[in-house]
Amino acid sequence: MVIKENQTDVYALGQHISMSVHKARRVIDQIRGRSYEETLIILEYMPYLACYPIFKVVYSAAANARSLLGSNEAHLVISKAEVNEGTTMKRLKLRARGRSYRIKKPTCHIMIVITDISRIEYEETFWFKPEKFFERDSMQDLKKTKGKNQSRTREEHDMYNTGGVWHKK
Repeated sequence: MVIKENQTDVYALGQHISMSVHKARRVIDQIRGRSYEETLIILEYMPYLACYPIFKVVYSAAANARSLLGSNEAHLVISKAEVNEGTTMKRLKLRARGRSYRIKKPTCHIMIVITDISRIEYEETFWFKPEKFFERDSMQDLKKTKGKNQSRTREEHDMYNTGGVWHKK
């Protein structure tokens, strides 16, 4: 596996785990976005059977981060956790009078992505730039319109014609 210089994400994938998707998602929703150490504590003390396979996948993702990135466990955060539906095994259950019923045994695929937050470079980005709001490119925005809407400026008139916030006239 080739490692990029600025790689911060490592993943682990558990496939064909014999469990319903709904049961696994109930646990996955609790650990998404948490730190690695906090996740291990949550999975250890939750009373669901789905916790053990998820625990193994999380532990495997952390081991991948340790070996590939050389990162410390204290800096790991679960950035993405998802459960997808796998193949469904179909079995027959024998019943009375020579009959049989079909049993569906669902499987799921669990993917855990762990991010090393110590490797992320923080850039200062400003989403609000005051220069854009206080300068006018031209005086056309302030000119009065002709006709019945003389009290409005063109800027207001265009806002009402395009629908504004509610997309209604």
